Amino acid sequence: MKTQPQPLAAQRGITLIGLLTWTIFVGFAGYLLVRVLPTVSEFYTVQAVVERLAAAPATTVPEIRRAFDRQRTIDATITSVTGADLDITKENDRVVIGYAYEKEIPLFGPAYLLIKYAGRSK
Repeated sequence: MKTQPQPLAAQRGITLIGLLTWTIFVGFAGYLLVRVLPTVSEFYTVQAVVERLAAAPATTVPEIRRAFDRQRTIDATITSVTGADLDITKENDRVVIGYAYEKEIPLFGPAYLLIKYAGRSK
């Protein structure tokens, strides 16, 4: 008896082109993450300092600016904002500190990523 050949099962898996495409995609996403993460960390550091200064007993505007600059020299991750950049107001007997800045991140060649950060104390 002669057995009949079985039909070939459909091949499954990823092709070399598919693998290269996914590698490029994941690599670029990782590159962006490595470039953007320090700026996000700086934003959260600035926000924490601003919250701490706003919660402190009410002082004058120049004292708040000096306190921020002192904290900036202690914490070297804050490079984009200075005490002069802070917008300090008073709302309902409460000090409110606001700030806004832009961060330009060079990617490759003439391409840059621009991120605008803004925040204020609660």
